[in-house]
Amino acid sequence: MRRVFSCVTTRFANFIKLSKFLYSTRAGNMNLSPGKVVKLSVNDHKRVVEQAADSLLNGHIITVPTDTVYGIAGLAQNSEGISRIYNIKRRNLQNPIAISVGCVQDFYKWSKVVVPQDLLEDLLPGPVTIVLERSSNLNTDLNPGTDLVGIRIPNHPFIIDLAQKCGGPIALTSANISSTKSTLNIQEFEELWPKLDLICDGGQLGDTEFSRRGSTVVDLSVRGKYKIIRDGSAKKETVELLEGKYSLVENT
Repeated sequence: MRRVFSCVTTRFANFIKLSKFLYSTRAGNMNLSPGKVVKLSVNDHKRVVEQAADSLLNGHIITVPTDTVYGIAGLAQNSEGISRIYNIKRRNLQNPIAISVGCVQDFYKWSKVVVPQDLLEDLLPGPVTIVLERSSNLNTDLNPGTDLVGIRIPNHPFIIDLAQKCGGPIALTSANISSTKSTLNIQEFEELWPKLDLICDGGQLGDTEFSRRGSTVVDLSVRGKYKIIRDGSAKKETVELLEGKYSLVENT
């Protein structure tokens, strides 16, 4: 049966999904100002989403849990924020940053979709980043060296609700110094804390090295073809779906 993902999520669905991601964590760094680390909970979900959205809308950089690893987030349409993300991560300016959106329909605003909507709904929300040709609506200061953009909908109710609350794409990349391992709890990126406005603590996200692989990145910008750019954590399932159900061929 076709799985339909709507921009409108119910409180009950979010409650069920959110519960799966909430784990207890160790105490935060005492050098931080009170309130900088905000722990996610079912009861405070709406308040924390609003607090994180307010931070992003004011041009700040925060960290968030996803369905794979922790991510650094800023508004994609905010050029200064994008620059800060690169500086915080010490990231090569030639390495693009993906965006996270709140629903499949958002793909049509920020990119040029050449695959069936059913395909997007089969893969998302989930641990997959889909690369497509960018649209003219997207900030030209985001990844200026390429006509493509990677788009995610992580299967985590916090980041989905956050994107919807912000009303625009969120620039999202792993919460770590470039070329170091991805992080599965907030203590693993403590060195970044002083440079962040808000740290959204979703607890431990995984307990194996496989958990650190992040999303599978697949280029679907060429009609009828796919190309795996990064194996990530869902390569096997992604390839099986693309080839088996949608008859796409690998673009070598």
